[in-house]
Amino acid sequence: MKVIMLQDVEKVGDKHEVIEVKAGFGRNYLLPRGLAIIGNKSNMGRLNEMIRRENAQEQKKLDVYRDIAKKLQGKTLRVNAKSGTSGRIFGSITQLQIRNLLQEQFGVDVERRKIVLPEEAKDLGTYQFTMRLHPEVVQEMDMELVQG
Repeated sequence: MKVIMLQDVEKVGDKHEVIEVKAGFGRNYLLPRGLAIIGNKSNMGRLNEMIRRENAQEQKKLDVYRDIAKKLQGKTLRVNAKSGTSGRIFGSITQLQIRNLLQEQFGVDVERRKIVLPEEAKDLGTYQFTMRLHPEVVQEMDMELVQG
């Protein structure tokens, strides 16, 4: 079964990609969840229009993303984390937690899925995380894990 992906799905396909999947997977998983549409002739004709429209929307957002990156440049995000006596934190730092702290401390709204956290952030200290706001705008930022 040929489908056009409407969203990125890990280990399946990227957005706007035309892929071949098993009929059951497409019919029972991708289509009902709105992750893909059937790759028939009429939908294939609409694909270029969908890509063009989405690129236009992203271009409008590009200026907003650049402003966010400029606002956060050189700043450090303070994250309160509970830790043991050795400095090892309990649990882990999440994308949602970082998103909320960015909003609280700097008044910036970043989608949580655009935040990439370091794997090694398990102890108190300073770490760097990345915000992939747009393919052209990638902002690195420091976060300081403090006892909280």
